[in-house]
Amino acid sequence: MRGVAPALVFFGAAGLAPLVVRDAFLLDSLVLILIWGASAAAWNVAGGYAGQISLGHSAFFGLGAYATALLATRWGLSPWLGLTVGAAVAMAIGLVIGYLSNRLRGPYFVLATIAFSQVLLIAGSRWRGFTAGSEGIPVPFRPGFWTLGIADKRIWVWIVLALAVLVWLAQLYLDRSRRGYQLVAVREDEDAALSLGVPARRLKVAAICASAALTAVCGALWAQYIGFVDPFYVFSVDLSIRFALAAIIGGLGTAFGPFLGAALITTVETSLRAHFGGIGAGLVGIYLVVYGCALIVMMRFVPQGLVGWIDDRLRRRAVARAEP
Repeated sequence: MRGVAPALVFFGAAGLAPLVVRDAFLLDSLVLILIWGASAAAWNVAGGYAGQISLGHSAFFGLGAYATALLATRWGLSPWLGLTVGAAVAMAIGLVIGYLSNRLRGPYFVLATIAFSQVLLIAGSRWRGFTAGSEGIPVPFRPGFWTLGIADKRIWVWIVLALAVLVWLAQLYLDRSRRGYQLVAVREDEDAALSLGVPARRLKVAAICASAALTAVCGALWAQYIGFVDPFYVFSVDLSIRFALAAIIGGLGTAFGPFLGAALITTVETSLRAHFGGIGAGLVGIYLVVYGCALIVMMRFVPQGLVGWIDDRLRRRAVARAEP
């Protein structure tokens, strides 16, 4: 599962699906799986490879979403430009956060990222003159590819598939490059990596910047696809947990793991919402309970994630077959 073949099969199937699937619900689910998979993979660049566990990555997602929405509603500019601006702003802020929190580790870094996302949530929900406050921003639908006014969900599958492949290739580079090996060394033991001459702090900042920019791109495309930006959603800790959970369940520090985790989480969440969403407000959030239970089970029995677990099972089967 750590190889290229499973990912190529997954992306190939996703690319061919619009040619044979006509059901709007299934296509919508595929679009969301790819967006959440790409977002989790972007989180994985910093959290999985560099060991910078963040629960405030929704800040970058929200920056991309707001950049697209505000440039379109206030100045009539293309969402592609908003996507670029959001990625640039997120990268710049990631650079600042990376340098300011460079010496923070473990829970201290996590708390710093949560604090940043909550600051943006307060600003987005209170600054009514610019962001429309807690009412949110409806993204205008203007038909055309340049304005991303696309009603055909099949086209959206291919657009977000291109993004997913891009983020996967970035992770694949980290899997096989010298910089990726250095990041893994920093994640496992930063002091030992520094003693060997690895520029640990610079690499961590670069990983956060790249992760922030990719997450902002995901947020921009999500906003254009959904058509509405709500500050209490795009800057929420729940959204950051979603990114982290998909990467952890799929396999931290693996290129395909976040997509596998996102596919599982999105499928389970959709099923639970369909079965329990209408039987009372107290059970609407039952999928959050399932998230927590899934994380506990994974950490207890499969700490290496689904990709690592499947690899281990395949390796044991191969050894069993080779024995006389």
